[in-house]
Amino acid sequence: MKPANKKRHFYETLQEADLSAIQTLKQRSNRYTALRTGTFLAMVFAFAAGYDGCPAGNVLGLLLLIFFLLLVRQHNKLHQQQQLLDRHLDATASYLARFNGKWKDFADNGISFHCADRPQETDLHIFGPASLYQYLSCARTQRGRQRLAQALTTTPPAPSKILARQQAVAELIEHPRFCLTLIARAAMLENGHDTSSLLTEIEKEPPNGSHSIVRYRTAWILPALTLISLLFAAFDAVSWSLPVLLTGLQFLLTMLFHRHNQEVLAPLAGFTHELHHYESLFRELEQADFSSSTLKDLQQRLRTGAASYSLRRLARLAGCVALSRNLFFFVLANTLLLWDCHMAVHLSRWRDDAASNLREWIDIWSEMETLLSLATVGHTRVSWTFPELAAGSPTLRARNLCALLLPEEKAVPNDADFTAGTRIITGSNMSGKTTYMRTLASAAVLAYAGAPVCAQEFTLSPLHIFTSIQVNDDLSQGISTFYAELLRIKQMVEFSHQELPMLICIDEIFKGTNSADRIIGAQEAIRHLTRPWCITLVTTHDFELCDLASPNEIPVTNCHFEEYYEDDKIRFDYKLKPGRCQTTNAQYLLRMAGILTSNHATEN
Repeated sequence: MKPANKKRHFYETLQEADLSAIQTLKQRSNRYTALRTGTFLAMVFAFAAGYDGCPAGNVLGLLLLIFFLLLVRQHNKLHQQQQLLDRHLDATASYLARFNGKWKDFADNGISFHCADRPQETDLHIFGPASLYQYLSCARTQRGRQRLAQALTTTPPAPSKILARQQAVAELIEHPRFCLTLIARAAMLENGHDTSSLLTEIEKEPPNGSHSIVRYRTAWILPALTLISLLFAAFDAVSWSLPVLLTGLQFLLTMLFHRHNQEVLAPLAGFTHELHHYESLFRELEQADFSSSTLKDLQQRLRTGAASYSLRRLARLAGCVALSRNLFFFVLANTLLLWDCHMAVHLSRWRDDAASNLREWIDIWSEMETLLSLATVGHTRVSWTFPELAAGSPTLRARNLCALLLPEEKAVPNDADFTAGTRIITGSNMSGKTTYMRTLASAAVLAYAGAPVCAQEFTLSPLHIFTSIQVNDDLSQGISTFYAELLRIKQMVEFSHQELPMLICIDEIFKGTNSADRIIGAQEAIRHLTRPWCITLVTTHDFELCDLASPNEIPVTNCHFEEYYEDDKIRFDYKLKPGRCQTTNAQYLLRMAGILTSNHATEN
């Protein structure tokens, strides 16, 4: 079996196992439903017998009630297992989609993170349909997606940050089952779940007020006295007026402090289930056996603050607070137990213990979502490697580099060995010039994120990436395509004055103007961008640029792509070759499109 098929087979096997397990759980669920129904009916008949004067009926009814409640609890656990298994199946299917091309249908393509002031994001397909982000993203939360988007940058971060992420991603690639488990558990959260409101509320200074009067004394003494008085009244030891008075007093206190309690408990509104899911995620991370220093550090930060335990406390508290939304429970629990006051006390204590750590814990999970996303390359590709970071002068080397966004079996690998200088890339239409530049620059973006790249070897020094590939006019601003490209190249020239290392990719330079002006403009632009700190790649159909002399000691060299003909059909090998291109194919393509006839071609 081919390596690519082995990886695909791994996920297909998991998918089959999930489907089988789901079927088994459905059968168990049906049995629980039948057992619950039978138990409930038996309980009704037992209590009916007790009502008719049979004491054993009440006893049996109570036992059946307890058994029924246990069945409900176990059935709920089974339902949670079914939900998690469904999410695991979805996660497995998302990996398989990266083998068959259906990843382009993923809803999360990151288009909201695209910035018009960063044209490289459009040129390199970083965000949007069929983009790097869409292929990579496993993030479920909004903060995780934002962090992944920030990682896909054209500005090189500190090498230490890149290497730290590489360590973590390398370990995650070795454990695909663990990654699937985390992704499945995260998928229990609402799609695009955002914790911003929770963090904002939790980190607020809690409201002050008269609530402190009942915080430690009245909140415990009154409920105890009320329950004792009810017990004594039931045995006629005291008058019923005493428990009525105490319950009335507690309800009065509840209403007196109701507004204050609601302000204190506001952060927990609507977060009950989400907090349970975060608790399970943190528990998975705390219990994992990591070896890389990066993942160990994240794990230790969770363990130090007892993240999973603290989130479990908060989740249970949120569940208790949610019960008060039922009017019957609100009245009963507060008249007997001062329920809301107790919940406010518990939340205040939780704030004191753990509130300062919550943002850090959420950020750790956001980083984990980014690392899981970056590991996708290693999980779904056969040929990949972690980039080596070079120091010193501009360097970009690759062996058998392929584009991530092309199917692996169809992508044609290419090499690169560039240092400071300018490369004029010529070639006929559709021969692979633009794809080659995009592949190099997008591989650098992946390298900066800490991800593997689709190559056997890849080495680069930190380079600021600038591109002019997919240039469009702007009618609203009165900017033509040619002027838009001028602005891009002006930005490159101005940035080059800072003498920071750059990777510059210009596709069909100044294609929006006539050939005479284009050649003159291109020559001047190339002279400005041929610097000791720049690797400049320029594609063109103007062979005149191939004779351009270097304005300094930095080399200007030529390389090309070419076509060949077989059975009267045009073919491409998509391989970069040294030297200038000697062929053209525009007339052939015009004839294929029916625009140019043979007679016209002969006359010309």
